[in-house]
Order: sequence, then C-alpha cells, then structure tokens
Amino acid sequence: MFEMWKNHYSFIDDVNIITKLTLAIILFFYIIFVHQFDYMVYICLLMFIFLLLFNGIKFKITLAFILFTIIFSLISALFMIFYGDGTHILFKFGFIQISVESLVRGLHLALRTTTISFFGILIAFTSEIVMVFYSLMQHLKVKPKVAYAFMAAIRMVPLMISSLVQLRKSLKMRYQIISKQNYNFLNRMKHLIIPLLSQNIRKAHQLAVAMEKKGFKDGPRTYYYYAPFSYKDILLIIIVIIILIVAYFLAQQLPITGINDVRITNIY
Repeated sequence: MFEMWKNHYSFIDDVNIITKLTLAIILFFYIIFVHQFDYMVYICLLMFIFLLLFNGIKFKITLAFILFTIIFSLISALFMIFYGDGTHILFKFGFIQISVESLVRGLHLALRTTTISFFGILIAFTSEIVMVFYSLMQHLKVKPKVAYAFMAAIRMVPLMISSLVQLRKSLKMRYQIISKQNYNFLNRMKHLIIPLLSQNIRKAHQLAVAMEKKGFKDGPRTYYYYAPFSYKDILLIIIVIIILIVAYFLAQQLPITGINDVRITNIY
C-alpha cells in the first residue's frame, strides 16, 4: 500500500498477513489487562523502536504517522484526564477536575492506544494489499468473488484521487474566464461532485464487466501469487514476546513512577 515511500524491505514484509493480524488482536487483549504504568511505558517505547527499525518507509512519512497517532491518543485520553476521580487535585474549574490519578489513568490509556497504533502502522507499512487478499483466500477460504471485489474497490481509490486532482486543475483554468458570481461555493461543489461521480460510476461499470468476462466467480481457481507461512512468521512472534518480556523486566529493574496499578483510587 505504501510501496512508493519504501526505502528498504525487512523480514516483516514477508510475514503472512494472518500472522500479523492475529498478533495484533492478541496484543490488543493483552494490553487491556496491563495496569502497571511503568510496564506500559516500556512496552510503548520498545514498540516505537521496533516500528522505526523495521517499517522500511521514509522517515518523514513515518514521523507524520507517529505524530498523528500520538496526538489522537492524547485527545482520546482527555475525557479521562478532565473528568476522572482522584484525591490529589492539580486543577479544578467548574465541572473540570484534573487530579494526579486521572492524569495517570489518562496517560495510561493514551499509551495503550499508541502501542496498538504503532503495531498497526507497522502492519500497514509492511503489507501489500494484493497479498492480504490472496492470503485470506488461500488460508481463510474467503470467497474469491468477495476478495477480488474488495481488491478492485481499493485499487479504485488512487484513480478517484487522480480524477479529482485533474478535475480541480481544469476547473481552475475554466474559472479564469467566468464571472465570480457564477462559481460560488454550491456551484463549485456541483462542478466537482457530479463529474466525479459520473466518471467513477463509468469506471466501476467497466471494471465489473471486465471482471465478469475474466471469470471472477466463486469456485475453485488457481492463484498467480502464493502467500505462505514461513520461519519469518515465527520470528515475528518471538520478537513481540521478547518485547513484552524485556518491557516487564525494565519496569521491575528501572521503574519510572513506581505505580503498580492505575485502577486504585489513591495510586500513591
């Protein structure tokens, strides 16, 4: 999906998407039951390092995704920070009350969200959309008609974006010779949406006819690409387990806050 931004490939690119998704689900449920603040900090930090080392994408693109993830995680934690319970009050204004306990719980929630997001970004950066659907068809027995339909729909997105860019450029040239009162906001939207919809409906119809003619139906078929499992799948599982173990060891040997359970009302 992000091949245009690739600098290098790592072993994670060859890991089967089923292994990656299964690991992500297991990691999600595992982190739900992590209540030790320092442990969560170290898991997030090690997952961040893991993402930087093996994503293979240009650093600027990776940094943009990381910043967006952190901002989104902090925003999602604001409700818990502003309206949580606690005895050590830091700030209070009306119904907004920030305590040490609510701040810690909010940051803990943000760390959970960030950790899962980092692993999700790694999966997105190291997975080809074609191999995702081939793996689902070959190993999870997803119907080819469904898989190829989703694959074609995703492939249509770049075409829609390029059509939008071309249409905007052509309208800019057209508006140079038309009075401004004739291309207000509503007219601009109509000039963009109606041609864009008509173009993409036509492309979708052509694609559907082509797929029907080529025999994209349910039933036994051969595949040009094969998505196997390999030793690299086991290697990724081992690395994720090592990250969790090393993070626990660091939390015990090098504690940052010493908070063992963020659920306790008085954490100190």
